[in-house]
Amino acid sequence: MFESLSQRLSTTVNRLRGRGRLTEENIREALREVRIALLEADVALPVVQALIQRIKVRAVGQDVIKSLSPGQALVKVVSDELTVVMGSANSELNLAQQPPAVVLMAGLQGAGKTTTVAKLARLLTERKKKKVMVVSCDVYRPAAIEQLRTLAEQVGVKFFPSEAGQDPVAIARAAVAAARREVVDVLIVDTAGRLHVDEAMMAEIKALHAAITPVETLFVVDSMTGQDAANTAKAFNEALPLTGVILTKTDGDARGGAALSVRYVTGKPIKFLGAGEKSDALEPFHPDRLAQRILGMGDVLSLVEEVERKVDQDKAQKLAQKVMKGKRFDLNDMKDQLEQMGNMGGLAGLMDKLPGMGNLPDSVKSKVNDGEMNKMIAIICSMTKKERRHPDLLNGSRRARVARGSGTQPADVNRLLKQYMQMEKMMSKLSKGGTKGLMRQMRGAMKGVGGMGGLPPMR
Repeated sequence: MFESLSQRLSTTVNRLRGRGRLTEENIREALREVRIALLEADVALPVVQALIQRIKVRAVGQDVIKSLSPGQALVKVVSDELTVVMGSANSELNLAQQPPAVVLMAGLQGAGKTTTVAKLARLLTERKKKKVMVVSCDVYRPAAIEQLRTLAEQVGVKFFPSEAGQDPVAIARAAVAAARREVVDVLIVDTAGRLHVDEAMMAEIKALHAAITPVETLFVVDSMTGQDAANTAKAFNEALPLTGVILTKTDGDARGGAALSVRYVTGKPIKFLGAGEKSDALEPFHPDRLAQRILGMGDVLSLVEEVERKVDQDKAQKLAQKVMKGKRFDLNDMKDQLEQMGNMGGLAGLMDKLPGMGNLPDSVKSKVNDGEMNKMIAIICSMTKKERRHPDLLNGSRRARVARGSGTQPADVNRLLKQYMQMEKMMSKLSKGGTKGLMRQMRGAMKGVGGMGGLPPMR
């Protein structure tokens, strides 16, 4: 998300970052480019106008022109104002009430509401340690109830059964009663979607809201609809007391206009971003972190949280002990590392959160894709256990066999082994030189990656 906007804004602010002095003319020219970038990102016009005006007031005042480093000061102003437009800080779900805390999900058809119910249920179970139940009041869409039942099983939460012929309000009331009996912490209610905002839909969801008085009423909206996302959320907000918004399909939205528009247009906070089809692809929305990503500063905090949550700590500890004892780093270890990277969103997901990666040339970015990582894992899986432990055994005929088994070419196997040898060399130096040795190696590796010398791309 925000690829084009991030590139445009990063280029603009980087030109100003190193300047010793800024004039009003410099700032006007920069803001003109910022305005164009925002409009191209499909940000709603009132939001663009308000944002530019706020930046301008601060930029031509004491904050920037009289600063010792005006370029840096302007970058901070732009970052601050982007954060304010998107809501200043993360707005958590309000679940502090007598259980069950009822969460009502609303939205148009096709926005990904049912899958988002499952993602939210998993997030609350794993991160908040809540006992969660889900129920479907969508009695119109074929197989909607069965879809939620399947997803509930996958994420390990309770499912309250319902049938297509039932009344949605009766289903919701029965689910609340069941959640109370079973001492469930959170009940998430999925509702029917429509192709557009119509009176019948609004009447039904108003009746549901009145019957179960949810503590949270969340509007699920497809971010790829751009400005329409903000307008639709506004229409729902006028008919229903929304408490927040969940933006879905943000991984497919290169422009990001919805994220910048929804809070300003509706006055309601964006609480979560959905970025992918997997059940763990739902993240709390942090406006300050997203503003930094837009400006090419990365999102190291989110990356650290993701590493802590998704990396297998036992495997990481065992590898560290193995290396420090001087034992050889083998292809099994390399496979584990590749799989851990995949769990964290792959190479592309990691790069998105690292500072300065937005400035890499497109020719370099295009070579970083998770398909190549999956290919590397497939090659290692085609080797025997002995070959993985002792890569030196892989002569020409064995490499040809591995290539056939993994559906790749011998050249792909050769490239993988070259990358393995670089990693093995780094781990070997770590065991000899300790942490300082690792840091030296990492600096050298990063230089190589910058020119794709450290990790030669597979074709």
